[in-house]
Amino acid sequence: MIWQQLCYHTGVMRTQRLFDLLQMLRRYRRPVSAATLAGEMSVSVRTVYRDIAALQAMGAEIEGEPGIGYVLRPGFLLPPLMFSPTELDALTLGLRWAIRRTDPDLSAAARNAMAKLGAVLPVDLRDKMEDEALIVGSGHEMSQSVDLALLRDAIRRERKLAIDYRDEKGRTSSRVVWPVTLAFFETTRLLVAWCELRQDFRHFRADRIVAADLLADRLPRPRRLLVRDWRKSLLTESDRRSGYNTPRPIGRATNAREESMAKDLVFYTNPQSRAVVVHWMLEEVGCPYRIEVLEFGAPMKSP
Repeated sequence: MIWQQLCYHTGVMRTQRLFDLLQMLRRYRRPVSAATLAGEMSVSVRTVYRDIAALQAMGAEIEGEPGIGYVLRPGFLLPPLMFSPTELDALTLGLRWAIRRTDPDLSAAARNAMAKLGAVLPVDLRDKMEDEALIVGSGHEMSQSVDLALLRDAIRRERKLAIDYRDEKGRTSSRVVWPVTLAFFETTRLLVAWCELRQDFRHFRADRIVAADLLADRLPRPRRLLVRDWRKSLLTESDRRSGYNTPRPIGRATNAREESMAKDLVFYTNPQSRAVVVHWMLEEVGCPYRIEVLEFGAPMKSP
């Protein structure tokens, strides 16, 4: 009896490990080494090799080999794992945020997703999802002339946008931009785009976009490459040399070359510092500022 229980428990653990490995491979778009996977799963590299072979035998299109790395090709689906209580909390909270803090189309999509999620959950987990243990409070948001759905559509379809933009002094300019991504702050929404007028990346507050039209012209370059170049533009020269790839959080004036919104407030920062806390504070209070990026180290401690 003990031997049967042990065999059952071992089988369940291996099945769970295979599912976990599959989920990890789904997170990586480029080949990932067995050593990296083994470290995340707290198992040996040999175990990863055996589990990869098992998944391949089940039909998973995992390409690669030992010493090079593995990548999972899209299209392979296994029955979903049951959500843990914490995972369900994260999903529910995220969907509730989308329902309350996004545009009507995205809000309706979040409601539909939440209904679909509730329809396939067991009764006990469905009750946990609906008991509102975690809620999203109301927040002050800027009124917008342009529907965010139009901006999202341009990003998804990789099309150019013609916009009329009003700056902080009330001056309006017409521009053609290549939309890259849309950032959701607590009170503002920012469109990151390449501006043909300025020939550089710019961050446009959605509440200052007076009008926008979706153009027939497609982006000259794939959006994923624009995202890569935008992230690089947020790094200092020393960050680029060191291979540091984490961008600093975007804000109202994240480009050091951007014209100053206020002469009296300068935010000195570096992507690797804890200045992100101050950055969020400036965004929350809506205080005009400009950013100057310092080299990481001694320059940050200077007066």
